[in-house]
This record gives sequence, C-alpha cells and structure tokens, in this order.
Amino acid sequence: MMNLKYASLFESFNIGKGIRLKNRIVMAPMTNFSSNPDGTVSDAEVSYYKRRSNGVGMVITACTYVTVNGKGFHGEFGGDRDEMIPSLHRLASAIKKRGAKAILQIFHGGREVPPELVPNGDIVSASNIPSNGEGKPVPRALTETEIESIIRDFGETTRRAIKAGFDGVEIHGANGYLIQQFFSPHSNRRNDRWGGTLEKRLTFPLAVVDEIKKVVFAYAKEPFLVGYRFSPEEPETPGITMADTLELVDALTKKGLDYLHVSLMDFWSKPKRGIEDARSRIQIIQDRVGDRVPLIGVGSIYSADDALRALETGVPLIALGRELIIDPDWVQKVEQGRESEIVTKINKNHQHELEVPNPLWEKIIHSPGWFPGVE
Repeated sequence: MMNLKYASLFESFNIGKGIRLKNRIVMAPMTNFSSNPDGTVSDAEVSYYKRRSNGVGMVITACTYVTVNGKGFHGEFGGDRDEMIPSLHRLASAIKKRGAKAILQIFHGGREVPPELVPNGDIVSASNIPSNGEGKPVPRALTETEIESIIRDFGETTRRAIKAGFDGVEIHGANGYLIQQFFSPHSNRRNDRWGGTLEKRLTFPLAVVDEIKKVVFAYAKEPFLVGYRFSPEEPETPGITMADTLELVDALTKKGLDYLHVSLMDFWSKPKRGIEDARSRIQIIQDRVGDRVPLIGVGSIYSADDALRALETGVPLIALGRELIIDPDWVQKVEQGRESEIVTKINKNHQHELEVPNPLWEKIIHSPGWFPGVE
C-alpha cells in the first residue's frame, strides 16, 4: 500500500484540452543513440520505452529530426519524411498501450550537428558562429528561404506525429540546438527580422510554435498537446541570461501552449546572471508562469522524497530522466509502498534487466559523472 506521504505524486492532472495524465510523473526526453541506420526506431528502443511506460503519466521521447540536415546524433530516429510514419507509429503505440501519454520531441541540431551526419557536411545555424570549444565547425548562416522551409518542416513532422498516433509534440528549444541558437545572442548575430534585438531573436522560436499550432488545428481530430522545452541560461558571453529567459517565458505563455519544460541537470540550481534572486531557476520561472501554463521541472531527482520536495515548490509535473534508466520500476515502487527499494545508482551488471540498448549503455558506462554509480 502506498505511503500517503507521496499521494500528491499520484494525483491526476488535466493538461491541454481534454487530456488527463494519471499522475504527476513524466519520463524526460533522453537521447539513446540506438535507432536503425535508416532512421527508423529499432527493436531495442521499443523495448526500452515499453519497460518505462507502465508507471509514468507521460513519456517524452528522444528528439527526432525534422529535416535531413538537422540530424544531431548517431542512432537518432527520424521524422523528416512520410516514410517514417510507420516507425513513429510503432513507438507511439508501444508507449500508449502501457497507459502513458506519448509525446514526440522534435528538433533541428543546427550548429551542433556532426558534419558526417548531414549531406556534404553542410552545417547551418542562425549565423556563422561556431560553438565554443576547440575544433568546432563553422556553420553557414541560413538564408531567409531556408529558415521558412525549416519552420514548415517542424509543422510537417507534427503532422506525421499526429498521423502516427502521438498525443503531442514537444518543441526542443533547449540544449543549444537550432531553436535556441536563434534565441541566443551568442549564436545569432543577424541584423534582419530574425535577429538583432531580443524581440527579433524570438521571431524564429515563435514562428515554429505558430506553424505547429496551425498544423494541429488542421489535422488533429483528438486532443493533441504542444509543449516547449528551453534551457534557462548559457555559459557563453554573450549568451542567454535568466532575464532573457523570463522574456522568452512571457512570450511563450501568450501562445496558448499546453506546457513548458525547463531543461536542467539540477532542479535546485540557481541563476548565474541576469537577475538577483536567491531562489532556484525553476521556482523563479514557476512564479513568472503562475497558472497560465503548466510547467515541467526536472534535474537530478532520484528518490521519492526528491520528487515530493520538487512537487511541493508548486511545479505541477516532475520529470525523471536518468533515474528511470537506473530504475524503470520507480513509479510502481512508490505506488506500492516500496520506495525504500528504489535503486539510485546504476549497476554495471544489470543492462539486460534494465533493457537499455547497447549504444546508450556504452555511453553511460564510459561517461564518469553522468550517472550516479559510474566512477
């Protein structure tokens, strides 16, 4: 029997127009490097998602690229053409059959794309500014026509997600990829309608939102969610500050989105620049958003007490990422009063039991500090 202390984690939640989540726990989007070479979802990926879809209220998938020159990872599945709809359907149905809502995260890698993954090594971004770091390729600035084409690509991938049976899409505007590159003063040095002032740097992200919402209105016969994920700060100078992000949040809340999702490694991390505030970034954002749009919080939440403490900040939905890889039965253990049995460190001998695909497992085991338990 569940410890009543954690009952609030299992309250249902109405999101969007007509979608009800069975609890407040979300599986965070995590790249798994494990798709087939042709961009279709692999058997190993389907097993991985099946294993983690029984307990949570909603699963947000790894990102899928909306156009061929936006593929950001080896082993990433595609949504860039209609031939991918059966592959996407296979993933959506695997998640939904286990009681979770299925959300497809969609993105374009921009200047973060490995040259070998795109035709002719043609890396594009808002401007011809490379990422910080030695040997980073210099991207080519997108033309006006190309920008408008990519915006339509986001809409087309949304149409495919609808046809494939997903319950929504999450716009990946975080982690330094193309949408964030247009918002960032580091990567966007344009002086046209797509850049310059903060307001103009918002043009591309908001145009993507508008295009996706237009497609949803035209094609979705059932309730369909549109969310947006963002990173609140960048380390670069110039770069996105917390003050910039609050302007982004204000602009996004006016767009009628179904949720916002903050991308953080630590739920309790505090702002570094842009505002003077002793609270965590998520608490500041939650205060700014209020009840205008639901917020998903994430970042180093491992135990049931971690999740409860996070929920008590007023953030209505809590996402687990690494912890659901470490312990796919996290939700069921809390629900059954077995929270003391939750595993919070990766066991190097349990890959088969955890149903983690080989490419992802290799990344975990050979990346000290990324997962607890990997030294």
